[in-house]
Amino acid sequence: MSCIEVTEDVRQYLRKPTFDNWQWDDSEMLILLQQMYLDLGLTTKFQIELPVLQQWLFDVYRHYNPVPFHNFKHCFMVAQMMYGLTWLINLPEVLDDLDILVLLTSAICHDLDHPGYNNAYQINARTELAITYNDISPLENHHCSVAFEILGKPNANIFRNMAQESYRKLREGMIKCILATDMAKHSEILNNFKSITPNFDFTNKEHKSLLMMILIKVSDISNEARPMDVAEPWLDCLLQEFFNQSDVEKLEGLPVAPFMDREKVSKSTSQIGFIKFVLLPLFEALGNLFPSVEKSIIMPVRAALQYYTDMHNAQEELKHRRSSKDKGRKTSQQNGSMNGEKTEQANS
Repeated sequence: MSCIEVTEDVRQYLRKPTFDNWQWDDSEMLILLQQMYLDLGLTTKFQIELPVLQQWLFDVYRHYNPVPFHNFKHCFMVAQMMYGLTWLINLPEVLDDLDILVLLTSAICHDLDHPGYNNAYQINARTELAITYNDISPLENHHCSVAFEILGKPNANIFRNMAQESYRKLREGMIKCILATDMAKHSEILNNFKSITPNFDFTNKEHKSLLMMILIKVSDISNEARPMDVAEPWLDCLLQEFFNQSDVEKLEGLPVAPFMDREKVSKSTSQIGFIKFVLLPLFEALGNLFPSVEKSIIMPVRAALQYYTDMHNAQEELKHRRSSKDKGRKTSQQNGSMNGEKTEQANS
């Protein structure tokens, strides 16, 4: 990786929310993650040696599983959106260098060793993770634990030259950010953030902490802010992971969430409510503090909502037409049968 140079065009493209991951393979994405640390000056500011950064990235890559959605490509896309927001909002103007390091590193680590089955499954199936973490955000706690296990290796510890107090703050920040990706905490975090936005104070530690949680949450569920030819394949991956889980839940006699049941959900129905009640309120809350995100990530989400609404309406119209044809066919058959009976009666 150290011998490969990234062109200026690619470096600029890497900063955009329109970035298309499907055009890049895993080895190239590892190089691009390295470039993010270089272009933000994090390697210099925190004395991160390039061979150590490369080893850390490779170890992170090896700890993502080949599941349909929560895999290394998802890790990259979350990190890429975080990186893009860093430039779009100009976060270095309002956050410390350590905060930027926390955000990017947390984005890369946020789903480490994800098994492809969510917290509800872990808890209902009484898995080892649920038992270990007492049913409290078992996956997010595990992702965080794996992150620091990797960082515990001397040859992969990108923070080994960091002062002890800085490391303490960094660890605290990463834990908060990664645990914030548990959607069970979504409403609480969003409502807390909205309550402080009118009087937001960038010198207030709690305010900054909430902002960082919002930023990683936005990055984590940002696919619908991307062009549809990038976003829609990700929805296919997500639904496949959902269906895999619900199939297992049915076999094991566990509760099945309707939005994960292949017999009850479609692309359009899965997205309309999610965009309307989860994505847009979250993105608009960030936009209230940083209006610069309106065009780049909020307008595309509104367009995605319209896209799936139109898809749903077209599907419902098609169902209605088929239903009308079926009714007409049955009526015709019934009339034909009745006419036949009358003819037989008349002949007899």
